[in-house]
Amino acid sequence: MSEPATERADNDSTPLLEVRDLIVHHGQLRALDRVSLRVFPGEVYAIIGANGAGKSTLLRTIAGLHRPTDGAILYDGKDMTKVRPERRATGGIVMVPEGRRLFGSLTVEENLKVGATYARKGPWTIERVYEIFAWMKDRRTQRTAQLSGGEQQSVAIGRALVANPRVLLLDELSLGLAPVIVQRIYAMLPQILSTGLTVLLVEQDVSQALRVASHIQCLLEGHTTLEGRPSEVTAEQVEAAYFGLSPAAAEGSEALWHGSTPSSRAS
Repeated sequence: MSEPATERADNDSTPLLEVRDLIVHHGQLRALDRVSLRVFPGEVYAIIGANGAGKSTLLRTIAGLHRPTDGAILYDGKDMTKVRPERRATGGIVMVPEGRRLFGSLTVEENLKVGATYARKGPWTIERVYEIFAWMKDRRTQRTAQLSGGEQQSVAIGRALVANPRVLLLDELSLGLAPVIVQRIYAMLPQILSTGLTVLLVEQDVSQALRVASHIQCLLEGHTTLEGRPSEVTAEQVEAAYFGLSPAAAEGSEALWHGSTPSSRAS
C-alpha cells in the first residue's frame, strides 16, 4: 500500500504541507524544538515516537490548535502559521483528534453532518462514508456515546472525510483499541487514499506505521531522531531513534515490531 503513495510523491517535487524549524512551548516546556518536515501529495507520512515525544503537539500545531513560538507552516505554498484553525479546516487541513472528540449526545449521522457543515467540494459525502463503513448506515440514528471505541473512531474518521480535506491529520489512530479493530480501521486506508488524499499520521504502533507509510519521522523529546522511507531504515535504527539508544544498545534490545525486515516493511 505504501509503494503507490511513494510513487505519487516522487512525481511531484513540491510539498503540499511543509513545516520549517517549528518550536512550540507548553508554558516553560519546549515541546517541539526545530522540527521540520515535508509532506508530498498522495503520501502517507507517519510520525512515530513514545509518549511525550511531541507527536500530538506537532499535529495540533499544524491544525492551528497550538501557536508556535517560532518557525513556519506552509500549505500548498502559502504561509498558514497565523491562520485560524477553522480557516485551515475549510482550506483542506482536517484533523481526527486523539480521543475522537465526538458529540456523544448526538447520533452518528448528526456527528457526520457537523463535519459536512463547512465542507469543501469533493468526492466525500455522508453516503460515501456509509459505503466505506458498512455498519454505519443501519445505526445512523444511534447516539455515539453508545458506540464502542472502534466504532467511535470510525465515525470520527467519517466526520473528517465529509469535510473533503486535502490533508488528513490522524492523531493516535490505534490508541486504546484492540489490535483486530486497529487492523480493520487501517484496512480502510487504501479506499480513502484512492480519492487523492494526503495523510499525516501520528502513531505509537510502530509496526502499523511502517506497514502503511511512504515516509516516517521519529520524534524524541521534541527532536527529530530519524526520518526516511520505511524500506531504507533498519529495525535497529528505528529502535535507537524511538528510545534514544546508541545503535549498539538497540541491537540487543527487544524489537518494536516482530517479523519485520527492511524488505517486508517496504511491501
